[in-house]
Amino acid sequence: MNVWRRLLLAVVCGVAVASIYAAQPVLEPMGRDLGVPPGLVGWIVATGQFGYLAGLLLLVPLGDVVDRRRLIAVHLAVTALGMILTAAASAAWVAFAGLAAAGLFAVVVQTTVAYAASVSPPAERGRNIGVVTSGVVVGILGARVVTGALAEVWGWRSVYAVLAVLSLGLAALVLAVLPSEERSTPPAGYRQVVASLGGLFGQRTFLTRGLIAFFLFASFGTLWSGVSLPLAATPWELNESQIGLFGIAGLAGALGAARAGRWADAGRAAPVTGLALALLILSWAAIAQLPWSLWLLVAGIVVLDFAVQAVHVSNQHVLTSTHPDRVSSVIGGYMVFYSLGSALGAAATTATFTSYGWAGSSVLGAAFAACALVVWAADRRLPRDGAGTADEAGARPAREAAAGRVMDSPKVP
Repeated sequence: MNVWRRLLLAVVCGVAVASIYAAQPVLEPMGRDLGVPPGLVGWIVATGQFGYLAGLLLLVPLGDVVDRRRLIAVHLAVTALGMILTAAASAAWVAFAGLAAAGLFAVVVQTTVAYAASVSPPAERGRNIGVVTSGVVVGILGARVVTGALAEVWGWRSVYAVLAVLSLGLAALVLAVLPSEERSTPPAGYRQVVASLGGLFGQRTFLTRGLIAFFLFASFGTLWSGVSLPLAATPWELNESQIGLFGIAGLAGALGAARAGRWADAGRAAPVTGLALALLILSWAAIAQLPWSLWLLVAGIVVLDFAVQAVHVSNQHVLTSTHPDRVSSVIGGYMVFYSLGSALGAAATTATFTSYGWAGSSVLGAAFAACALVVWAADRRLPRDGAGTADEAGARPAREAAAGRVMDSPKVP
């Protein structure tokens, strides 16, 4: 896959995920304009999240049934319709309907990652997943920066209008630029694919990487759903635009982890995961200094987002290598852990901050990271069957392609 196609897929991911998170910086004016009571404005974001969770279970498995290139284009087009409905809404229920539709089809992100994995040679799979997945982080963190600035000039509706135009343009580009997939085996039926999702949760590799993702994104959600509270309070008293700029620090850290895919290609997904989780715990020591130093907060954010992205890419590399014939289903199932973990972090951090301040939220975030590290360490210590570790299985095709021969007993460096 050439650099321009990787870039296009990364942009698709960024725009799609931004459609879910775009409401966060504009909740107050959006709720006021639509007549949503202040105590219920949180449902503006929650509606998209619930739609996204449903899409992971119902729509992502379609990628194992039909051509993913066309599926990406269709999902982008429907996401655009949801954005248009939201932008034009004169009543709250219309906006909620548009947000739900956009969230449901924003799972085009997972279909895009699955497409990138399926068309990549084994030796380049991790690298391509890393680049494409970076678009997700850009969308999540960039939405906080761009949305606030755009809404300040043209109002919150302009945010959704711009996202709709971008989604439609990307849908056309996908059909024009990307090649169709060549599958070695005939696709299974939709019912069969959805029914088989349950079986994944009984497989050790899938469950281990899923639990790591659950605690990983609970830690991530603890930071990004809670950090605005102390920044807006004494002594900093920052406004929304200033708080949004901290997303740039997170973006720098996440993009710095782009090489995680190459490390996974080299068979180092397991040690990279352990090291990144240790860095995640350490990042909270710096983040906890927020009441006294914004510079230490920035440093902690960079390290945290680097660690989260490195683990996320490694997880997806291992799972797509272990299940090459069910790439969409395995990514969709994996992202259920992501969604639940993010929701837990978001809900827990505000309650903890109210009772124990930012020090309590920092301990909470570090505890989630420690739980992820415990899951990783326990999996490494437990005995395996004769097949070797999941990371060895995932690295085997890449090594064989690079060496030009079959290696009987590859080991993780």
